[in-house]
Amino acid sequence: MLVSTKGRYALRVMIDLAEHEGDGFLPLRDIAARQAISDKYLESILKALVRNHLVSSLRGKNGGYKLARPAGDYTVGEVLRATEGQLAPASGMDEPERFRAEEPRCHEMWERLGGIINDYLDGIRISDLCVTSLVGNDYVI
Repeated sequence: MLVSTKGRYALRVMIDLAEHEGDGFLPLRDIAARQAISDKYLESILKALVRNHLVSSLRGKNGGYKLARPAGDYTVGEVLRATEGQLAPASGMDEPERFRAEEPRCHEMWERLGGIINDYLDGIRISDLCVTSLVGNDYVI
């Protein structure tokens, strides 16, 4: 399984939106600046996230993007599947009948590995990846 920059950036954007969850709709330009992603590329990523109902968007002066649900409701697997498609360890697994015919001895191994990958990524929540305290905010007297 190879995760493209689109999938990796989508995770960064979801974490960014989660860390600014209470700020309402965030302008694309602000997210792009914080994540060092071009506006145009970020727009294509956000379109996929909106299309898959992970992110809400609002047009206009106070518009932007925000999470559609609380950060703890999202898994890394869900975000990657929204941008990457199926998270399969071998090509062709999206056609199970054909894959079994072409890989008669190994198909079960690949399917089990795919299950392990999906279970692992579905066990990590976006909120688990957020910064809970910023450096300098932990000063105690």
